[in-house]
Amino acid sequence: MMGGNNTSEDKGLNQPSDFRGLGMDKTKQVYFLAGALSFTVLTFTLLGILCIRKYRSLVRTIRELELSRSALRPVPRLEAPVRPVRQPPAAEEEEEELPLRASLQHSSTVRASSRGLWRGRPQVPRFTKADLNLLQLIKSGKEGAFYQARMTRGTCKGHNMFTCKISKEGVRSKHVDIEVSIMRKLVHHKNILQLLDWSNTEDPYILIMEYVSYGTLKTFLQSNRSHLSADPELQSLLTIASYHIALAMNHLRSKMIVHCDLALRNIMVNKFPWEVKVAEFGLARDLSRITSRHGSRWRNPRQPVPLRWYPPEYFKNNYYSFKGDVWAFGIVLWEMQTFGTLPYPDLESSEAVVYHICLGQKNTNPQGCRPEILHIMQDCWREPYTLRPSFTDIVNMLENILENDADYVDIASPGLLVTDEAEYHDSKYLRAASVTLEDENHI
Repeated sequence: MMGGNNTSEDKGLNQPSDFRGLGMDKTKQVYFLAGALSFTVLTFTLLGILCIRKYRSLVRTIRELELSRSALRPVPRLEAPVRPVRQPPAAEEEEEELPLRASLQHSSTVRASSRGLWRGRPQVPRFTKADLNLLQLIKSGKEGAFYQARMTRGTCKGHNMFTCKISKEGVRSKHVDIEVSIMRKLVHHKNILQLLDWSNTEDPYILIMEYVSYGTLKTFLQSNRSHLSADPELQSLLTIASYHIALAMNHLRSKMIVHCDLALRNIMVNKFPWEVKVAEFGLARDLSRITSRHGSRWRNPRQPVPLRWYPPEYFKNNYYSFKGDVWAFGIVLWEMQTFGTLPYPDLESSEAVVYHICLGQKNTNPQGCRPEILHIMQDCWREPYTLRPSFTDIVNMLENILENDADYVDIASPGLLVTDEAEYHDSKYLRAASVTLEDENHI
């Protein structure tokens, strides 16, 4: 009996704990159901918002389609067709670099009618080749020829004499537009050939630039080698010319423009050595307008490039940057010291030149070159390209050389190297025969 009573008492004591367990299970179930209900409500709410937005977007699209359809309805003919406004050259350049985006409001019918209007009423060119009096050939290349010229009637923005570039057959108008936009971006620098006017609506395309007295620096040095070689201040004069070229290239760098064709033949001389001007921007690229420095021009296998002035990274990785222009500046220093000698003169074929450059072989040190210039020259050819100095560094180094030069010439008030200007104009350095084969081929 005692044992039975204890058993019943134990059962009575365990009953409250069982009830507590059942209560906790019900609480968990309530929490679970509440969470599931909240999640369901949130999901349906988000779906509703998305459906409303989709519906509004669909209504907006239908309205735009109705508007565009009403705009394409036939209208009474006017006496004269309305000509579309032509976009400036900068916009045309962007179209070349970026893919065109189709607009919902402009159908193919509208674009076709616009093209028809342009064909019917072409733009009248501001001037043509017949309006120019070509006086003397300065240089000729694959894309065009430079002349000393004047207008047959009147002047060009007040200039009686000027330098003009006439494109050769096969050059596209959009290519000229890019060159014009780059030259307009580089205005107001004394060491860059300034653009005055241009005509890109009729072949041949023409660029009119400021006048230079002595043509290219290459032809000037070749024609006056005997006179310059005897000058005891030759190295100081070449250093001053190098300094002004570096100033021009530093200006290009500040404008995010790579020249891609820096060579002695593309530097003009007005007064040596104080007025030398970087010219020829046919291969130049504006890196602020493209997302990659591997420009479309460099990917074009048909586009010729001056191999003897190009860095090894171009041939290895198809890469050209501002440090590529630094490499070319080193070649220009070498050309100046050798009076316009073709780089790598012992190599004849393009394959041999590329192989030579990729192996890391350089031009031999020119005789008589001052050690400071030779040091800058070698720094410009360092590899990898990240080790090369910037043009700001080169300008500072050349300034230090000029300041420490015992034969320093006052740049602020220079005198002409030779007072008799007619002595140079009577020479034959501007004749067509002076355009050498390497300038034509750009090898």
